[in-house]
Amino acid sequence: MPRVYTVTDENRAYVTTDGDVDLLELDAATDLPIELIGLKIHVITELQEAQEEWLRFKIIRGHTTSGNGTAATARPVSPADAAASFAAEVYGATIASAGTAVDLDAFGVQVRAGDQWILPEGLSYWTSGASLLVVRLMAAAADNFNYSMTAWVREYP
Repeated sequence: MPRVYTVTDENRAYVTTDGDVDLLELDAATDLPIELIGLKIHVITELQEAQEEWLRFKIIRGHTTSGNGTAATARPVSPADAAASFAAEVYGATIASAGTAVDLDAFGVQVRAGDQWILPEGLSYWTSGASLLVVRLMAAAADNFNYSMTAWVREYP
């Protein structure tokens, strides 16, 4: 039976000099596919510190070389579930690379409003094996800001 996990990054400081960053990088364990089923991103900086702008994101599958993100522990939604087998990283200022990257989604997030979605069955983003799945901020923002993020990831046995 599949299990659902959350990966969080709370009060992370984004610095404009970092440019493109991988907010989330997921690496499935061998023979255990995973799917990104939900994502929440909210800027938590005081409003006067963030300019009115849209942030461009992509969800990308296919890189094979990990970036330099911080390891994050996936937490089971059900307290009865075992630890996740996949690896997760947050905020990689050196982005994932190599392999054959495929853009699965491109979207914008209004910096002051944030965004949250849970995908309906059959419309989520999958990966398995040596193919990473990343959520990437595609261009430097106008200002530094702090944000919080939660990703919901389903892992299949």
